[in-house]
Amino acid sequence: MNVLAAKTVIVTGASRGIGRAIALHLAALGANIVLTARDTALLNSAVSQITAGGGRAIGIAADLRESAAAPAIVQAATEAYGAIDILINNAGATRRGDFEELTEADWQDGFALKFFGAVRLTRDAWPHLRARGGSVVFISGSGGRTPGAQFAVGGSVNAALLSLTKSLAETGLRDGIQVNCVNPGPVRTARLETRLARLAAEQDVAPDRALELFLAQEKITRVAEPDEIAALVAFIVGPSGRSLHGSLIDIDGGTTKTI
Repeated sequence: MNVLAAKTVIVTGASRGIGRAIALHLAALGANIVLTARDTALLNSAVSQITAGGGRAIGIAADLRESAAAPAIVQAATEAYGAIDILINNAGATRRGDFEELTEADWQDGFALKFFGAVRLTRDAWPHLRARGGSVVFISGSGGRTPGAQFAVGGSVNAALLSLTKSLAETGLRDGIQVNCVNPGPVRTARLETRLARLAAEQDVAPDRALELFLAQEKITRVAEPDEIAALVAFIVGPSGRSLHGSLIDIDGGTTKTI
């Protein structure tokens, strides 16, 4: 079903992992996709995968830490497709580590991309979203609710996105823009695979056993696949999800233990 036919979607961090899965999933539902990321080769690969399947997509290589990136992405989207209907703020990874080891640069970089990059792009896209009764989804993370000792930067950034979601949801009531946030827990991405490989080496166990140990340590049922996050996002921005507004949606296998 082409439930997103004629809709234009911007997906940040779209060259790999969750962002790529979201872009592919929404393209399969008929949307015009504007993918943005820093890695040009991976970005072009994702665009080619969409267009090879009959979808419509363009890639914009950009670093959202730079103030000029957001207006350039918005301009490219409107020039290519004439409108912006949906914005998926997915870009951004933060450094894990003990608090005393985290540097000023680690904190600055964590907020520069995932938080301020999302703020700038949402701000520049907002008038276009207002004109179309559009939707914004922030991809935050379970660390915003349940930060651990190794996730001081990431937890703080994610918590800021949760607060921003609630604030913009109220503004969205005025402007007719749906605003929500998705909080993934561990997802099978290259970054997680690196953590699992490190755990396997530290414990001198096979990869399958490392995964079992990881699930036990995190006290979760399973590791999610990127396609599962993409399916949730598709529901939120599709016609069946319009009652979701200002929602902070956990999809984390039980990572979040708080109410």
